[in-house]
Amino acid sequence: MKEGRRDGTLVVVSRDLQRAVRADGIAPTLQAALDDWAQCAPRLNALAEALAASSARGAFDLDMAALAAPLPRAYEFVDGSAYLPHVERVRRARGAEVPASFYTDPLMYQATSAGFYGPRDPILAGSEEWGIDLEAEVVVVTDDVPMGVTPAQAAAHIQLVGLVNDVSLRNLIPAELAKGFGFLQSKPRSALSPVFATPDELGDAWRGEKLHLPMRTWINGRWFGEAECGVDMQFSFAELVAHAAKTRPLVAGTLVGSGTVANQDTSKGASCLAEQRTVETLRDGKPSTPFLKFGDSVRIDVTDAGGRSIFGAIEQRVERAPAPRLTRIKARPPAGASLRP
Repeated sequence: MKEGRRDGTLVVVSRDLQRAVRADGIAPTLQAALDDWAQCAPRLNALAEALAASSARGAFDLDMAALAAPLPRAYEFVDGSAYLPHVERVRRARGAEVPASFYTDPLMYQATSAGFYGPRDPILAGSEEWGIDLEAEVVVVTDDVPMGVTPAQAAAHIQLVGLVNDVSLRNLIPAELAKGFGFLQSKPRSALSPVFATPDELGDAWRGEKLHLPMRTWINGRWFGEAECGVDMQFSFAELVAHAAKTRPLVAGTLVGSGTVANQDTSKGASCLAEQRTVETLRDGKPSTPFLKFGDSVRIDVTDAGGRSIFGAIEQRVERAPAPRLTRIKARPPAGASLRP
């Protein structure tokens, strides 16, 4: 909940996403809970059961607009590119082949984690010329992961699953990558789904450390895609976590992203505009779908077999970033102190 503190207040949410109860008696924030997950998880589970039984004291109707990101800021966010159909098409569109190593060694980069948009916060950008794009992805959150874990060991460290809109500024990417030092300006803040769920909540939809449900996206209220998250994912989340932890431990609260969900079957639509534009380029010789403009809206959601939203939808509007304002912070001396030379 957006409640004054910079990192908000932790709440437990009902399965139908209609009711919630503050959990700050257990941990003030989700990061605090993850820091002591072995002790906090059973208590949070008990609170969830009480909420389901309508016996949780202080329960209230949930307002998605009142929610910050589950992790408003995190120690680390590493984002993979596990859906190789997307990589294959993009490289084919520019006449390049996919290196053989891409099929055995995950692509991954260090993403922005100092701040995440809430699920209803606007996407802020300074210019439409930057090529504003959504990227609908699955993300997992770990507890403390030791350095050098195997994928089998890494699976036990995945504690939460959710969604991320990994916003990209496509027209800034080529110049940055040409420097040979990775993304920076082309990767602004991303948005997280309203709710994260423990893997057991997903039932049969979570198997092999992959989410087996469609990623549904809309732009300006129009259907854009529903690529299957469990299809064509070259590397499982266990493999992605192990890859990230090969040479360093991961701290509790680390987010690991799947990369843009994409299938070989293009009739499923796309999960980012760059993917759709690549399909158009391969088919027509040039792209026809524009990048996002100010005033455009995006919606990203995953529903179960019964049509129930699991994590809540990310719903954002693209807005022009306000001009920065100069703020001077005046230091105040301690009580009784003198500022005389």
